[in-house]
Amino acid sequence: MASVKKKVAAKKAAKVMHEFKAGTLHSGKGGPVVKSRQQAVAIAISEGKRAAAKKSVPKGYHRMPNGKLMEGAKHEGRESKAERRREYGSKKK
Repeated sequence: MASVKKKVAAKKAAKVMHEFKAGTLHSGKGGPVVKSRQQAVAIAISEGKRAAAKKSVPKGYHRMPNGKLMEGAKHEGRESKAERRREYGSKKK
């Protein structure tokens, strides 16, 4: 049985190759249309890896914007704006 990461990566790669065959696959955000099959395969592999990495975050962890895993709650130890206002006595403008 294939792992969840492999399934996610394969599904994403299939979607990218379908876009290439339809002529709607772009290199980058709004870049030129991809005409090379080799470039389409490279994009499919890259996007598949990225999709699998997003899927594979263990319970109790979260992924930082730089891609690293952090343990614990997403905003642990960080107070809300309302709590800061209460602390300093300022009111919402």
